Amino acid sequence: MTALGERAVGLLLRLLAFAAIRIYILVESKVLTMAETQISAYISRTTKQQIEQYADAHGIKKGYLVEEAILHHLQALRELPADIVIPPRLVVTRESFDKVVELIKKPRRPTKALRDLMAGKRIEGEP
Repeated sequence: MTALGERAVGLLLRLLAFAAIRIYILVESKVLTMAETQISAYISRTTKQQIEQYADAHGIKKGYLVEEAILHHLQALRELPADIVIPPRLVVTRESFDKVVELIKKPRRPTKALRDLMAGKRIEGEP
């Protein structure tokens, strides 16, 4: 890597280290001296910490980790049925949240089918 490339990488690492919420990711081309594309994304401090911890623990660059994660996620979205992709965050309305709280405070009685399932009984029509 050239001295200019090393300085650019050093500067990028300092920017990442001091940016509390904003992270700049350089997606490197096959020639490691020049970035192909840059994206800017706002992420939570927790996510930033998780990225840094994983990258440090596995000896990989954060940009590489982020690109691999994005590619992995896009592949899953292409190949899996939409109803089995579980989002990492669920956003609910205040009304929905209140219903969940009420169900936790006063849970419904389990159905017979659920009680049988939990008891390990065979379900009719199942192998």
